[in-house]
Amino acid sequence: MEDIFNGAGKNYAYEIKGGVSLKGDIDISGSKNAALGVIAASIMVDGVCTLENVPDIVDVHVMFDLCRSLGATIDAIDEHTYRIDPTTINTYKASGPLVSRIRASYYLMGALLGRGGKASIRLPGGCNFGTRPIDLHLKAFQLMGAKGATPAEINSGIVNLEANPLHGARIYLDIVSVGATINAMLAACKAQGQTEIINAAKEPHIVDVANFLNSMGARIKGAGTDTIKITGVPVLPGNFTYSIIPDQIEAGTYMIAAAVTNGDVTIHNLIPTHMEPLSDKMREMGYQIEEGDESIRVYRANCEDTIYPTSVKTSPYPGFPTDLQPQTVVLLCSADGQSRMHENVWQNRFQYVPELAKMGANINVYERIAWINGKSSFRGAIVEATDLRAGAALVCAALEAEGTTYIMNAQRIDRGYEHIVRKLTALGATITRVNHAPEYNEEDTEA
Repeated sequence: MEDIFNGAGKNYAYEIKGGVSLKGDIDISGSKNAALGVIAASIMVDGVCTLENVPDIVDVHVMFDLCRSLGATIDAIDEHTYRIDPTTINTYKASGPLVSRIRASYYLMGALLGRGGKASIRLPGGCNFGTRPIDLHLKAFQLMGAKGATPAEINSGIVNLEANPLHGARIYLDIVSVGATINAMLAACKAQGQTEIINAAKEPHIVDVANFLNSMGARIKGAGTDTIKITGVPVLPGNFTYSIIPDQIEAGTYMIAAAVTNGDVTIHNLIPTHMEPLSDKMREMGYQIEEGDESIRVYRANCEDTIYPTSVKTSPYPGFPTDLQPQTVVLLCSADGQSRMHENVWQNRFQYVPELAKMGANINVYERIAWINGKSSFRGAIVEATDLRAGAALVCAALEAEGTTYIMNAQRIDRGYEHIVRKLTALGATITRVNHAPEYNEEDTEA
């Protein structure tokens, strides 16, 4: 992957000199969220599979290493193509430190349970912006006959699951949950009988995981709707090549970066229908959004025209994605008036707001609503990426800001954005990785 200062796992910063309008063309990478689900699903296959359009990001490499720790053979054909042979897997236990590095490691529960009826997984890690229990995941496994699937049975942070046999079930999810939907779908692929997931999440990466599994021999219907039906099969033959969908969140981040810098950028290799919630809001604010078959151009016809305030509410797909909420708050700072951002998915996703305030943002947060007073003039500052998407929001603000910004803990951003320095530099941005900011003590930040 792209060289990262001092290697993976180290702290480093982005130095960004703002005030440059981004111009040009940019290609979107494969979806982070889809890739993580598909890689987990690949260990259920009874043959070899090849994945294309795999994003070259930290989280994906951690997931590959997790699968290798189980015994899977994974070979890189090129930067974005991998050959996976899960037939060499020799354990159902994943409890090492890698598990705690990414939230998506919990997909190994459903995949290992479906593969061999056993799974032993340490509770996952990931970004910390709210309570993210796995009770719905455990409920689904319990309904499918797994023992050890109650919260009381979690021992020292280890979930030990066993089913003999794993059987189909009717699973109603009390809350729409992407993770629980994918985990139940994974486990059900090889379970005896039929599984029905009611109130399922509909995100594009759920559809992508289902399409991958079907290409490997699974029988899944209804992915992308609120009811998914899976008929278990004893074998997933594999021996197929599958291409990951483009990353909706990466595309949205670059759309916003183009807008806040008064740029003119055409973003390629995306699915325009996935971007509709953001595209509609940007048009409402006064930005020009031109859609092609697999591209979107973002620009302003007249940079003197008013940017209108608006109200945004995050919600599960096909609503406005919570993973674009922080970046969109930066966009709303440019509006001529007061805007509102309602966060309806996570209860603590506004923890980045104090960092934006250091740069000049005027935002008031009350519970799950942020009131954004527009016409903010961002200025360079030393700020911290509190999580992946918050870090991306700070990048957008820094690109717009007058002066130089240092974004600490930038390694969090590299978890989900492929070659972000290279891509932004190609659009005219001045961005580099540095060891630390002036007069900044690395020991003051979380590793």
